[in-house]
Amino acid sequence: MRNPTAEKGIKSIQGHRRNRQKVVQIHFELDLRPVLRTGDKSLMGAGRARLLRQIKELGSLSKAAKEMGMSYRHAWGVIHRMEEICGEKIVRSVRGGAGRGQSVLTSAGDRILSEFESRVTALKEAQGRTYRKPSLTADGILAIGGKMLLVKRKNDPFRGRYALPGGFVEYGETVEDCVIREIREETGLIVSIDRLLGVYSAPGRDPRGHTVSAVFVLTSRGGPLTDSDETHPEWVSLEKMPPLAFDHDSIVSDYLKSSKKCR
Repeated sequence: MRNPTAEKGIKSIQGHRRNRQKVVQIHFELDLRPVLRTGDKSLMGAGRARLLRQIKELGSLSKAAKEMGMSYRHAWGVIHRMEEICGEKIVRSVRGGAGRGQSVLTSAGDRILSEFESRVTALKEAQGRTYRKPSLTADGILAIGGKMLLVKRKNDPFRGRYALPGGFVEYGETVEDCVIREIREETGLIVSIDRLLGVYSAPGRDPRGHTVSAVFVLTSRGGPLTDSDETHPEWVSLEKMPPLAFDHDSIVSDYLKSSKKCR
């Protein structure tokens, strides 16, 4: 026997379950905007600082307002609100003489603008020190019988150029484990580490950004030479070395010098 009320309840539950399965994806961004405050009031942010900067550079409030895409009246309103907060005149209009019609920053206006810009600069430098860090990589040198193992890059940067095999260190991974893994992934070969050749850290060595590379001299333990999605491995004669990507020419030069000393 049908129960309309029960069926309605079941459909309601099913509809509720379907609605619960919908996943709403929201993209969040952290917005950190510098604001110069006096007491509990906001005196200047980036927009107001730009207005004062335009007045200082153009010598005209009307031109500054036009450059900012706002009306002259609105620009004056912004200036007046700032003056009310700081209790000082920050913009002065020249009524007569040679500078008639000009608007200039007062000493207080100059001081406030300089204070804001100096603090923004300091904040950016601090953020750069905190968040902009070099990336860590590991590269390997494997030479057998007068030939060196190189990889031809399939992607930018340096697409089509030869380079030493290697790559970026993963979080929680040692540079030693990284170079062994990268050689296996890029060439198919199993290797062990003989010695550390050196650490290369010139800020401009990689066009993608500052990278620091630990370069190891390796010994082959076998395995077939195979392509990867990103590289094509080849044995290249040390007497016919092509120009290499990044700073790998100088790394190979250091290796050859160190090898002569080890003999």
